[in-house]
Amino acid sequence: MKALGTHLLLELKSCNVEYLDDLPFIQETLIFAAQSTGATIIGHTFHKFSPQGVTGVVAIAESHVCIHTWPEYEYAAADIFTCGEGFDPKKAADVLVQKLQAKDATVTELQRGIFEKSPISVS
Repeated sequence: MKALGTHLLLELKSCNVEYLDDLPFIQETLIFAAQSTGATIIGHTFHKFSPQGVTGVVAIAESHVCIHTWPEYEYAAADIFTCGEGFDPKKAADVLVQKLQAKDATVTELQRGIFEKSPISVS
């Protein structure tokens, strides 16, 4: 059986605090991470919180890459979901770990959409 997609959940701890609160840096990093998978970017949105923190989503034709940061805890939560063939979400995870300088990173991989029977035809 084959999965429809791979979903990575990232726990990024002991990150560079300045980066976690820098909206342009987070936007550039998330877009670069999405591009590193070989996916097609179809849109993105980012928001800077007051007094601190950033959230962002990059929509890709194959699903999404998103992040939410808590600079006060040196922490970011991210997830990367890619569907289809030929995409490597682990490349995007590596980008986020490296760019945010996470000293403690955990990546959990889930296979999404595992079915035993063939898809139905929808009219």
